[in-house]
Amino acid sequence: MNERTHERVVERATTLDDDDMAALCEAADAAIIEGGGFGWVNPPGRSALERYFQGLMLVPERELYIARLDGVVVGSAQLVRPPRNNEAQAFAATLTHSFIAPFARGHGLARLLTLRVEEGARALGYHVINLDVRETQEAAIRLYEALGYTRWGTHPVYARINGRTVRGFYFYKLLQPGGKIA
Repeated sequence: MNERTHERVVERATTLDDDDMAALCEAADAAIIEGGGFGWVNPPGRSALERYFQGLMLVPERELYIARLDGVVVGSAQLVRPPRNNEAQAFAATLTHSFIAPFARGHGLARLLTLRVEEGARALGYHVINLDVRETQEAAIRLYEALGYTRWGTHPVYARINGRTVRGFYFYKLLQPGGKIA
């Protein structure tokens, strides 16, 4: 563990300046190469990543949270609200596409990022947060379980990684006091 104290910040991003976009794309590339690239198996290239992040900030049902280490963007996660036509599940949001660049791990940012997304969901009135993760993302699985997420299911053919089929695990967490759904 580093002796130096690092500044850790997680915030909701509605815009990204050029430096933040460059850092986010670099962090995403590193996470993809390492195997935790929120769906991508191979880096899609800088312009594709820029378009992806610019586009997601335009989607009303998605919120982008960014993690900073010493002022530099090193990861992100998304809070996805259910579509308006899904009244039956209007109480539940989804945490998706969460990652911290390998070079920034070990500082508690993944935990802080998850907690901030939960706070955002709670502030919007959601009672449940759902997520899913590949079985290969063992550190993420340990984190979610440590934060009180309940694994409720397994998808046996969830993803294909380098020609190999991997399982996916589904989790949920009750967000409101007492775990009640109003």
